[in-house]
Amino acid sequence: MKAIALTRYLPIENPESLLDVQLDKPAPQGRDLLVEIKAIGVNPVDVKVRAPKDTIEKTPRVLGWDAAGVVQAVGPEVSRFKVGDRVFYAGDITRPGSNSEFQLVDERIVGNMPQSLSFEQAAALPLTTITAWEALFERLRISPTFAPTPPATTASAKSILIIGGAGGVGSIAIQLAVKVAGLTVIATASRPESEKWVRELGAQHVINHFGDLPAQLKQQGFDNVDYVLILNDTDRHFPAAAAAVAPQGMICTIVENSGPLDVSLLKAKSAGFIWEFMFTRSMFQTADMQQQGNLLDQVARLIDKQVVVTTVNQVLSPINAANLRQAHATLEGGRAIGKIVLKDF
Repeated sequence: MKAIALTRYLPIENPESLLDVQLDKPAPQGRDLLVEIKAIGVNPVDVKVRAPKDTIEKTPRVLGWDAAGVVQAVGPEVSRFKVGDRVFYAGDITRPGSNSEFQLVDERIVGNMPQSLSFEQAAALPLTTITAWEALFERLRISPTFAPTPPATTASAKSILIIGGAGGVGSIAIQLAVKVAGLTVIATASRPESEKWVRELGAQHVINHFGDLPAQLKQQGFDNVDYVLILNDTDRHFPAAAAAVAPQGMICTIVENSGPLDVSLLKAKSAGFIWEFMFTRSMFQTADMQQQGNLLDQVARLIDKQVVVTTVNQVLSPINAANLRQAHATLEGGRAIGKIVLKDF
């Protein structure tokens, strides 16, 4: 089968950083689905895993953690899917990724694809959707209300500051926060095009993450916010998040820190701090792995009801090393809006 892989971890400008290769087609075991990949999404985690280092792989390593495709075969313990089903998922970081014609994935972390979307539209969603959903409704423990319309900005509405609103996770988190949780959303964006993007997704207020966040919040009428979701540069934004969060509020981040974080800043407020990492369930084979498949099914229904929209903003074709290197380079540049997707081998 065709695949895009690496054996050395090189700068993306190097044509050997990602290579077109031929690999054996895998066979499903246990609860595995064998999925024929139709489209893949590209995420910052792909860039981080591929980042230059001295390691050399003995066999080609396939990356990629966003896919939409068709079930071609099932393992003997599979009960949720059958051959021919259209599915979407983010996969498992401990297993070969989705940058290949066929991939094995545990059925528990797979969702039924939204009926109203194309494969490329669906491939933009799984990793960011799982991350945003888990961050909001499991880590921050916000209650889904499935609000039919965005709430008015009132003193009684719960508020959330989403730092990095125009990226992949932010693009989904804004929609879920407004349309599913009924929150007032303040998103950060630094360019006119990214501000336009987050407003179209439902953010009622926009501030610049390169500026003084607490001061900008006050200018928008917020002395503090109930929740903060950090989606880029935890080290830089944590002090501002700690200053902005309300007493007994919560901060969640999805980005690892490079230095110590002064969590003592939260003590007087009795505020909380928590991580979100969407690969936790599959990495540790947790008892509730099925929750990821369930939430993808739930979001698929919201998409088909036009409550939530796909966040794809650029589609490249075909799926090959040259186009994937281009997508990685765009993400490394830090100016991507929404999601980049590749379709068709």
